[in-house]
Amino acid sequence: MARKKKNKIVVNLDLPKDDTTMTKLYGILFVSILLGMTTAVVWATNSGFIPTSNGEPMFTNVACGIITGDNEAFNGNSKPTYAQNQSCSLLQDSPDIVTWSDEPWEDILFRGKNFDVPGVDPQATGGEVVLQPLSMTCEAEASEPVTYTVAIRDRYGELLDFYQGNTGVSSDACLIELNSIDAGKRYELIVKSETENVPLNEFTFNMEIQYFDGVPANMNNKSLWIGPEYSLGPLSVHPTIFLNFFGLMFFFFLWPASFYWESVENKKNEIEEKFPDFLRDLAEYWKGGLSMTVAVQTLATSEYGALNDEVKKMSDQLSWGIKFSDVILQFAERVGTPLVKRAISLISEADRAGGKISDILVTAANDSREIKFLEGERKRAIGSYIAVIWTSYFVFLGVIVVLSTVFIPAIANSNSSDDGGGGQNIGNMKIRNVDPLFFLTIFYYGVTMQAIGNGCMAGLMATGRFSAGFKHSGMMILVALVVFNVIAFSPSLIGITETPGLNPSVGTFVPAPLNLGG
Repeated sequence: MARKKKNKIVVNLDLPKDDTTMTKLYGILFVSILLGMTTAVVWATNSGFIPTSNGEPMFTNVACGIITGDNEAFNGNSKPTYAQNQSCSLLQDSPDIVTWSDEPWEDILFRGKNFDVPGVDPQATGGEVVLQPLSMTCEAEASEPVTYTVAIRDRYGELLDFYQGNTGVSSDACLIELNSIDAGKRYELIVKSETENVPLNEFTFNMEIQYFDGVPANMNNKSLWIGPEYSLGPLSVHPTIFLNFFGLMFFFFLWPASFYWESVENKKNEIEEKFPDFLRDLAEYWKGGLSMTVAVQTLATSEYGALNDEVKKMSDQLSWGIKFSDVILQFAERVGTPLVKRAISLISEADRAGGKISDILVTAANDSREIKFLEGERKRAIGSYIAVIWTSYFVFLGVIVVLSTVFIPAIANSNSSDDGGGGQNIGNMKIRNVDPLFFLTIFYYGVTMQAIGNGCMAGLMATGRFSAGFKHSGMMILVALVVFNVIAFSPSLIGITETPGLNPSVGTFVPAPLNLGG
């Protein structure tokens, strides 16, 4: 006898899960506050607001004390020496390349030019010798093979190095290399034709010297942290400059949690947008003679956008035998918005009292639709004001950038040409010397505070909550970071000393006789 095949019963146990919204929010708050406090510490320890006994930033004092293991050198009462700074990887002085490529020298029998070599003052290094290698490539041309000499000597006639070549030799490679050339002295570059009465038609060269100024690579003249330099195509930026951490501090405090919570609110808003349609359809099915249970289970196959999952969940709960009044109350708790809770409360009371529930559903749907319409009108009306807030912020940012990059440097440059009296006189008005970095710092702090204030006002106008504007504040802070790093944080403003030239003499001259024997 054949066994009867048993039908399988499939039950979808999509049970209501615990709401993790607040758990995620607390996690984001914890991480963002931790990051904000970290960036706040980095900024504060470099800002100069925390005084130290040696006058150096607390950040480098602590970091270099840990790196070198010599806390006394960096946390004592005296400034660290050059040698101590060199022992810390954060403060090592890296060389800049000083180049000199002159116009071609022509018709040369015996000519020379003076040049100066810049570099760190030996007194600033505590007597430590700083090597500055020199490399010079050159090329000589003549109408016939000519033996020539290229030499470098100091102003007292002491020969440092020389090269002898011949223009008629194809393998002639004019090159002079010195392991080091002393800073702060004047030298002579000499070119001589050793073939009697036959000049060199043309002589070209390119000289490079590794120049040290004694200022740590990641600091500026005010001993403020600017961080390593990175090149982004034609742009040169210092993304870890201490000022950036001021903006990042507020960004981490304000933006992550606000962005997450706004996404939660937007999801709830999407549910509320479809909620009146759901109530209207539910009323139509009820008027058609269907029970609430069958009506909800039928509507579970309809399209309600963000509300689909919730309707499907209610349908599953009803299929398990849960009362309709309990199902809609759980739905209201999951969504958690005042609009949904109020409508569901009316429906639940009507269902319990046994009244004409279809009229209650239609009334609740119309009420919800009217509320959402008014909210939409408010957003459309406030949108223009938020655009004005953003526009005013960009105008303010543009003015600040122009002041930072044009006006303040112009005043600083004009004052630097003064006779040392401390400023320029314009009629009866005296303009004192200004520090561009000081004004740049104040401007950046001002722009950041403006971003926070504008963002909070935008949130208050749009939703009635300051916290809703933190998302705008975070975006404005990011805009300020990008604009200041790309445009305003130029080397002349952040105090990086510009690489000096070799200051060659204006024209060639006939030098003293050249003694290759030393």
